[in-house]
Amino acid sequence: MKMRIGMFGFGKTGFVVAKEIIKDENCELCWILRKSTTKEGEYASRLLGFDHDEGEIYSIMNIDYEVFYQDNYVDVIIDFSSANAIENYKNAAQYGTRIVSAISKYDRIHLDQLKDLGRQTAVLYSPNITLGINFLIEASKVLQRIAPHADIEIIEEHFRDKKDVSGTALRIAEDLGLDKSQHVNSIRVGGIIGKHEVVFGLPNQTIRIVHESLNRAAFGQGAIYAAKWLADKDKGLYTMEQAVSLSFVKNPPVFDVAE
Repeated sequence: MKMRIGMFGFGKTGFVVAKEIIKDENCELCWILRKSTTKEGEYASRLLGFDHDEGEIYSIMNIDYEVFYQDNYVDVIIDFSSANAIENYKNAAQYGTRIVSAISKYDRIHLDQLKDLGRQTAVLYSPNITLGINFLIEASKVLQRIAPHADIEIIEEHFRDKKDVSGTALRIAEDLGLDKSQHVNSIRVGGIIGKHEVVFGLPNQTIRIVHESLNRAAFGQGAIYAAKWLADKDKGLYTMEQAVSLSFVKNPPVFDVAE
């Protein structure tokens, strides 16, 4: 049976993610919810060049959340919209729908909301859901344990118009126990989709671990991987690092949602 997927967000990244979901023979994109009423009632599949109807587009402005998630049940919701979307899909948890959140940056209030949601269903949150960046995080943790006295700097590069510091870079700093304000360096040039580099400085040598997203399809492939991994998980708040944990790295614990 195909995994039934609902999606929030149909912007620049969501557009590409939807295409990856439709292409996967083990997934069915049931619907897309977006803030805009543009293209409401159309099918994402048709807009993406497919010859069948899949991924009907709805506007959150015209949704009755009391009945929508029951009448349009999905196994998992993938969120590529905005931090505030939690308010719009929290009711889905009562029907057993799992949540994959790929929002790049949450504030403390939204993180607390995710923890609350994790008491009701399985939730996976990652500010960068690509497989490669989470490999980088785990590999960096290993190297830090091997060389605990190394100087460490994080460099993040993105397209010229990106205003905020990369949520992924901040997550890397947090995972490595670094001061985010001191060890994260940002570069804004051209149309770079996303590049992250962790530099380890040692006497007589430098080690660099680099990940670069060449196409936004990487986010879709990561989200699908996360959704499939989450399918048999119990209630709780999980991370993408857990989903791609290396065989030689002890799996990080699930966040304690009881706190």
